[in-house]
Amino acid sequence: MQNEFNIIEHYFKRQEKQRSDVVIGIGDDGAVTQVQPEHQLVTVTDTLVEGVHFDQTTPARAVGHKCIAVNLSDLAAMGAEPCWISLALTLPDIDELWLNEFAAGLHEVCQYYGCTLIGGDTTRGPLTVTVTAQGQLPTGSALTRDGAKAGDWLYVSGPLGDAGLALDITQQRYPKASPHLQKLVERLHYPTPRVALGQSLRGVASACIDVSDGLLADLQHILSASGVG
Repeated sequence: MQNEFNIIEHYFKRQEKQRSDVVIGIGDDGAVTQVQPEHQLVTVTDTLVEGVHFDQTTPARAVGHKCIAVNLSDLAAMGAEPCWISLALTLPDIDELWLNEFAAGLHEVCQYYGCTLIGGDTTRGPLTVTVTAQGQLPTGSALTRDGAKAGDWLYVSGPLGDAGLALDITQQRYPKASPHLQKLVERLHYPTPRVALGQSLRGVASACIDVSDGLLADLQHILSASGVG
């Protein structure tokens, strides 16, 4: 197996554009970044495990995209600008084609949303991808779950149920799914974080949450945190 340094250097240090606020990036013992004055740091972490969050039929590029997108969605729910990404990748073995496609998906979404991969770690084991994403926002402007009040309106920014239906399709519960339904699978594999919307809601929304556990479950999180449910 290639060593950690070779994997990171070969597959993940090929970014076309690095943020100017990255003082020290990939290649040292740690990364150094510069937070804007009068701003606060927001940190989120998500883990994707093969057999739980995706399976062997999921394209590697989709895994690379999704591991970043789910973290950016959490940053969006806080109203933060996505900035810096750290990756911990556990691999059963080295598959160069898989790694190339995974890295391509990861870099594409990072480039699109203006964030930079600043460090990582690799080890041997069952395929697992853990990403820590950091963003920043003006001091005191974070969107949280605990600000909802009785009488507030509830808004959802996208369609509900698509991911669940797409999962059923991938598990062949709908073997004769129409081409329209098949497109839902692509949305499952390549989710779109609402980054711009999240930032626009700072100072407007009383509470906010990433709907990843389902509308009712996540609404209950807001109600409980806000003391109104």
